[in-house]
Amino acid sequence: MNIGSKSKKRVVLPSRPDPPTVDQILEDINQAPATDAVYNVLETAGQGETNSDVDVNFQQCRQYMELNQRLQVSLARLLTQKEELQAAGTGLERDMDNVRRQSH
Repeated sequence: MNIGSKSKKRVVLPSRPDPPTVDQILEDINQAPATDAVYNVLETAGQGETNSDVDVNFQQCRQYMELNQRLQVSLARLLTQKEELQAAGTGLERDMDNVRRQSH
């Protein structure tokens, strides 16, 4: 008896259902009772957040966006430098080929 045998049948899962449309989502939200668990969780989560938390979150978002912008600028600069180095490398190879031809 082979323990590692592949006698298990592969289970075929049904296809994934289509996501709900915007209208279906809005209808679901409008029909949800005020006592729905989602609303209760949102209320209790919002109670612990103070203005200082909001300010800290805002500052973190702002710093993230500034850093992201600096990274985008750095990326553009690096891409330009890469192209320049590739062009210089191509020119150097061409010059080396010329020197080799002249020495023979």
